[in-house]
Amino acid sequence: MPTTRPAFASMAPPSPSAGTPPGPLRFADLRPADVVDVSAMPRVLRRVMGLAAPYWRRLALATVATLGAAVASLALPHMLGRAVDEAHAVAQAGTTARTWAPLATTATLVLLLGVARGMLLMTSGYQGEAVGQRVGYDLRLAFFGTLQDLGFDFHDQVHTGELITRGMLDLEGVRGFIEQGLQRLVLLALLLGVGATMMALVDPLMTVLALGFVPVVATMAARTGLVMRVTWTRLQERMALLTRTMEENLQGVRVVRAYAAKAFELARFDRQSQEALRLANYRIRIRAGAITAMQTAFFAAMALVLWVGAMRVAAGRMSVGQLTQFLAFMTILQQPVRQIIMIVNSAARATSSGQRLFEILDRAPAIADPRDAVPIDRPAGHVRFEAVRFAYPGAEHPALADIDFEVRPGRLLGIVGAPGSGKSTIAHLIPRFYDVAAGRITLDGHDVRTLSLTSLRTAVAIAAQDIFLFDQPAAANIAYAVPDAAGDRIVAAARAARIDEHIAAMPLGYATPVGERGVSLSGGQRQRMSIARSLAPDPALLILDDSLSAVDTATEAQLRASLRASRADKATIIIAHRLSAVMDADEIIVLDRGRIVERGTHLSLMALGGRYAALYRMQADQPSRPEMAETMA
Repeated sequence: MPTTRPAFASMAPPSPSAGTPPGPLRFADLRPADVVDVSAMPRVLRRVMGLAAPYWRRLALATVATLGAAVASLALPHMLGRAVDEAHAVAQAGTTARTWAPLATTATLVLLLGVARGMLLMTSGYQGEAVGQRVGYDLRLAFFGTLQDLGFDFHDQVHTGELITRGMLDLEGVRGFIEQGLQRLVLLALLLGVGATMMALVDPLMTVLALGFVPVVATMAARTGLVMRVTWTRLQERMALLTRTMEENLQGVRVVRAYAAKAFELARFDRQSQEALRLANYRIRIRAGAITAMQTAFFAAMALVLWVGAMRVAAGRMSVGQLTQFLAFMTILQQPVRQIIMIVNSAARATSSGQRLFEILDRAPAIADPRDAVPIDRPAGHVRFEAVRFAYPGAEHPALADIDFEVRPGRLLGIVGAPGSGKSTIAHLIPRFYDVAAGRITLDGHDVRTLSLTSLRTAVAIAAQDIFLFDQPAAANIAYAVPDAAGDRIVAAARAARIDEHIAAMPLGYATPVGERGVSLSGGQRQRMSIARSLAPDPALLILDDSLSAVDTATEAQLRASLRASRADKATIIIAHRLSAVMDADEIIVLDRGRIVERGTHLSLMALGGRYAALYRMQADQPSRPEMAETMA
């Protein structure tokens, strides 16, 4: 099977040279043309915002609350301006009950507006976060579901760490924009649009001066948005590389310890972390610089409003209250303007993360149910290969060519051959982990490509050579395909796989967790657990893919006896390197470079004197395996 990963290999940024400390990052170092399709940015962002559409009621409530908060915010400058004029009138007329009444009313309204604004902002924030969390929940399920649907052809090429990063960090980037960025954007647009209109009705010239910072802010936001977009893409890729390194290191921790490679692994992780730190620091510098420029432009506009306004008040063309109104309006705008870069940063991250996330969500599985898929009920397990040909993507030579055989219920087929001869490929083609390139495979006369995947894979059970056990109790691992299986059924499968006695001796028996990937078990015990898991659902076709290699000879003989007793009503395929596992098969096929070069029973193949006989003699004559020679004699 190919081990290259061409699909995503080009996405990872190059690692810095070992021993060379990374210098300051420049925008030119990011090569934006390589990673950013500017035309895709609006499309991706629209799609990100569209994820919230199912929750339009909450969005509508949040929008109404935001609108109300904006109206309250914009009413405050007007009320403050009026209060100043009323206070000035009190100062002119004297402090009588009549002169104080309007000012007291205005002060009460200001207080009520402040409370209302706070309540509306709380409602808007709560609803926005609720929508963001729901979208995050939906995306997690959709992403995980897509990974379950995508076939081996995809997972062979993509590293687990890359997928974890996309399903965690990228997903959070999308959710965060919906939760906060969208509401901030709506509030800022309302404040600027409605506020500018209200101010223009008071004094158009002062409105132009008050909004003089907008062109500077817009220019900085556009430039910063592009830089942030590129930086976030590179940073997410670097985080994926860090996750990949950590995941590999944790899974291979015994290899690291065995070869005293701690220093090497720390140095490798440090180099990658330094590159991620460079990107993060560069993003912070860009954001801080943009915020400084925007704030400078904003306060310059405020100073101009104060200067020109004071002159207009002195000239009698504007009241003190109206000048206060403009200054209060700008004060209210100060925080939203400061948040513009936060909005741009959130949008840039959402665009980068969304594009990476959608690359997975939009990927159609190569293996899927046909439109008219047929569920197979009560399968007998009769399997036929008819002129089957198959090649892995990107491989120069076919893995299988012109393969013909059949296995009937109650019969055992043995498959042997050198490593890489195509044995495991046969096991993977039957349940459609891959599809054949030519010929066909049938189950009970049905082409497997016409059957529903669920019914097909329920009918076929594989004890694979790459054993994976979950960090769950032994019973849960055995009953993985039949979670509601009764205890007697689980115990029967364990007994047939000759693992029952060991499980019973564990501290909690069948309730004892086996550890991550079955770390608490030996290699032979993991193999027998895998066999028990494949026997529990009582499949029509049982495939043991080199599942006896770590089992001692005595246990192997017992397992073969169990399989003989249980295969009366099912077809069985045993793929093995050790010939003792297939000696009692009804037919044995010998593979070489994807082709069948010999076939027959053990006795007929021995009489033929070909490759099978040579392999038999080599294994029987091994001085370290005298017990095997006795078994095979």
